[in-house]
Amino acid sequence: MAHHPTEFKVEHFTFDDKLRKTLITLIVVGLVIAGLGVFMAWKGENAGHDSHGEHHSSVVEQNIPSALTSNETESKAEVAGETEKLQGEQTTDSATVQATETHVAEANTHSAHAEGHEGGHHGPIWLKRFWANILLNNFYFIGIAIFGVFFVAVQYVANAGWAVSLKRVPESFGSFLPVGFVLMLLLIPGMHHIYHWMAEGVSEVGHPNYDKIIAGKSGYLNMPFFLIRLALIFGIWILFYTIMRKLSLKEDEEGGTKNYYKSIRTSAIFIICFAFTLMMAAWDWLMSIDVHWFSTIYWVYTFAGLFVSGFVATVFFLIFLQGRGLMQHVNENHFHDLGKFIFGFSIFWTYIWVSQFLLIWYANIPEETLYYVPRFLGHYKVLFFVNLFINFLFPFLYLMTRNAKRASNSLSTIVLVLAFGHWLDLYLMIMPGVVGENNGFLMEIGFFLAYLGIFGLVVFKALSKAPLVPKNHPMLDESLHHHI
Repeated sequence: MAHHPTEFKVEHFTFDDKLRKTLITLIVVGLVIAGLGVFMAWKGENAGHDSHGEHHSSVVEQNIPSALTSNETESKAEVAGETEKLQGEQTTDSATVQATETHVAEANTHSAHAEGHEGGHHGPIWLKRFWANILLNNFYFIGIAIFGVFFVAVQYVANAGWAVSLKRVPESFGSFLPVGFVLMLLLIPGMHHIYHWMAEGVSEVGHPNYDKIIAGKSGYLNMPFFLIRLALIFGIWILFYTIMRKLSLKEDEEGGTKNYYKSIRTSAIFIICFAFTLMMAAWDWLMSIDVHWFSTIYWVYTFAGLFVSGFVATVFFLIFLQGRGLMQHVNENHFHDLGKFIFGFSIFWTYIWVSQFLLIWYANIPEETLYYVPRFLGHYKVLFFVNLFINFLFPFLYLMTRNAKRASNSLSTIVLVLAFGHWLDLYLMIMPGVVGENNGFLMEIGFFLAYLGIFGLVVFKALSKAPLVPKNHPMLDESLHHHI
């Protein structure tokens, strides 16, 4: 066992009743706010339907049929005109033909979407918002949880010593994974409200809701296979977290290097599995919301945001524990490294954001730009730029200096801003594809507070079950004497 300096002492976190009651109160307040948001959304939607119904009953026999007939006639005439023109012009450029076919296909796609919504496959908007909020907060806090496991694994594989004295904090995040799995299972009854590819008949030729693009993806995007992947992802994550946590605790009890080297081997395997499972999670849970669109770097973009959120959560819990007189050995040098990670991954997030946005926008291909039109030009335009400011410009300017990254007081500001910023980023990834322009924030704030309370309960309980410092880790001395 390594020799440690005299100032080192084993510390334990006590999860007292006051903190537990505070977190339970936060959950209750969050649920009340969320419930109020649900009620207001339901009431507003029903009032809108009643008003629309009265207007509809007075004009439906006179105006709507003629309007629909007129629109249908015009559409048919346009298509017929395009067809005759293409048939009559033998020397027409092939690119023009392809462009015309693309626009016709787009019209058919939008028609299929409209029919699906009119057929009630997705239900009322307030209910879609409800399930979208479950997904939003599930992914946000599950992302922080799996970050904790991944971060600890990277430290083992890299033989890094600087973070050993604080690793129990991110290690405790993984304890939320079983809870997150249960919360994802609760989402199953409402998944068809979120994912259009789960609507009835979208993959069945001849069905009014048939969608050729979705049908082409049905081998991967189908409910049984989706649930199998969901169980596989969480099974792998929870399994490796459990193994790594047990090895970490055994290291405390037994000393030596046996469990340390087992942790390295386990971590190396986990990192490989993590890469594939995170890709599936990003594709399945987020990208398939906009089922007609895809990005080859979407999962990297998701990973970058997840990593910033994880470091932000780590700093938050460290500041909280130090406020209680614990973990004073975590000094400005450790915070400096954490601040550099937040700064670096904020830049990396921006790099992927720009790479995805500019290439799609510059190419101006309809099936690609349809993802950005409502976010960049439509209803979410303001939030689109707020997201970029909070998650790039603010941390870039704020954390540029050395002193800003070394002081826990200054880091506490960036923690609060980026915690909201990357929640907002996920909000923009989910809400436009689920609820369109029918978004809001009251329900969303309530759910976030409730999830924050649940996450806090789980993590603080895990922190209380083991010493805050892994006393027999072979690289603990290096961490306690870390200086940059």
